[in-house]
Amino acid sequence: MKLWGGRFTKQTDALAFAFNESLSFDQRLYRQDIAGSMAHVRMLAKQGILTEDERDQILAGLTGIRDDLAAGTLTFDPQYEDIHSCVEANLIERIGDVGKKLHTGRSRNDQVALDMKLYIRAEIEDISTRLTELREVLADLMEEHRETYMPGFTHLQKAQPTTLAHHLGAYYEMFGRDLSRLADTARRLNECPLGAGALAGTTYPLDRDYTAQLLGFDAATANSMDSVSDRDYLLEFLSDLSIIMMHLSRFSEEIILWNSNEYQFIELDDAYSTGSSIMPQKKNPDIAELVRGKTGRVYGHLMQLLVTMKGLPLAYNKDMQEDKEGAFDAIDTVKPSLTLFTGMLATCRFRKDVMAKSAMNGFTNATDAADYLVNRGVPFRDAHGIIGQLVLTCIERGCSLEELPLAEYKAICPVFEEDIYEAISLETCVKKRMTKGAPGAMMQAGN
Repeated sequence: MKLWGGRFTKQTDALAFAFNESLSFDQRLYRQDIAGSMAHVRMLAKQGILTEDERDQILAGLTGIRDDLAAGTLTFDPQYEDIHSCVEANLIERIGDVGKKLHTGRSRNDQVALDMKLYIRAEIEDISTRLTELREVLADLMEEHRETYMPGFTHLQKAQPTTLAHHLGAYYEMFGRDLSRLADTARRLNECPLGAGALAGTTYPLDRDYTAQLLGFDAATANSMDSVSDRDYLLEFLSDLSIIMMHLSRFSEEIILWNSNEYQFIELDDAYSTGSSIMPQKKNPDIAELVRGKTGRVYGHLMQLLVTMKGLPLAYNKDMQEDKEGAFDAIDTVKPSLTLFTGMLATCRFRKDVMAKSAMNGFTNATDAADYLVNRGVPFRDAHGIIGQLVLTCIERGCSLEELPLAEYKAICPVFEEDIYEAISLETCVKKRMTKGAPGAMMQAGN
């Protein structure tokens, strides 16, 4: 059944129909489509456009269709162009001509805009829950590893000592901002487009605010043309998902590095690793690598929709049908990425001894050695040069600052005393960093 066939005298070309149809992917919107139709019908009856008996018949028919689709006893027939015509045709088949009144006062343009908003709103809630679960795992690990020392890096080179809790806390903050962005998107999208019609509203006395209230929206949209042509909320959502994947990808990159033989900071659980078909010794971080790889896929969907929307005049254009497949795929990529990454992180084992040894062997305490001199009256620029000479000496001798004899310190600067070794110990270096957000402040907060 076509919703627009009255003025046409020829059948649609089969290839043109296949190119035009959207049921193959928008069928996942059936719950939202039926929920919107139910609210619309209730509003039509409230306004006296439908009788109460007509309302009840349509509601019963829609309920049956929804339940049958959910149970699998009703399938999506490919003869229908989209989810809207599929539901409406089945309704008419079940309850007769009264079902033809369902579409009174609306267009597929405002209908699909509503369906996508309802769908994205629910997906934001789902993804937010998964992000929260990931942050809970991070919070538990941060509590456990407040005194797990490790090197901090800049330029992938060891820089200053920190703790694993401090390092993980950076991702905790990133994912917190992701939650905030999703909440902002949900707030902005929460205006109901139903009742906007094709672009200019309708002559029927619709109560759009009542429909919005029934569907849990904050308000009805203010401009009917914008209502049917707006995809800003979807661009925001895809941007949110892209940033989430970027954060997951950065974290995955570190997991991959830390899992390597060169680092050996962590050991991944067998449940989140795979082996090699030819090299029996291999234990590969496939989940982290796939999350990293799938990030570009989500970026691509954001760019595709930006390019699609950039040249569209008001109001609705068929180009906008291209908003769905990319959005659905992005959602289907982000959700398992979050869940699998959370499981991988929760089950991995952090090798505290290796991390601490790495921090000690990388001159990460060089800044603290310079601060030691500054606190004894040596200008910082001079202290910087003195410690640079000491580091060069250590490199030539193949030792760390902790292992260098005091005599070597004094040979370069007589200010050094025996307490230099306490000043540059990992524990001291970390614990004395007490500025807000620093690892020492985090350690103290946990005591």
